[in-house]
Amino acid sequence: MTFSMSKSYKDLIAEAEAIVVSISPAEAADLHDRDDSLFVDLRVIREVERTGVIPGALSCPRGLMEFWIDPSSPYHKPVFAEDRAFIFYCDNGWRSALAARTALEMGLQRAVFLKGGFDAWIADGGDAIPYRW
Repeated sequence: MTFSMSKSYKDLIAEAEAIVVSISPAEAADLHDRDDSLFVDLRVIREVERTGVIPGALSCPRGLMEFWIDPSSPYHKPVFAEDRAFIFYCDNGWRSALAARTALEMGLQRAVFLKGGFDAWIADGGDAIPYRW
């Protein structure tokens, strides 16, 4: 069996970034304490335990997101049915760009991603707290 790649991860990220709205850390900070927005941390537990999380963020590992968003899934999380802006983030913005695109395709009309991810949030002076189980 021969593997022939037609798209690279860079291609997929570029396509997502062309479709999904990205917001800067400063723009994200303006949305942070609003009831009509929710930060969604896509990183795996090892990452959040090591670096902390944006206060108030929902931890949603990337591998579970589609199952949590879909109301027909046995793993659906009702928070994803709320009328909110969902600000997806990961370490550097790659996974969150892909995730926000998928979220849009699944019907979350207000899905955006944090450009530069958690790293950019911290570099811009954003708060982080230890992850709590």
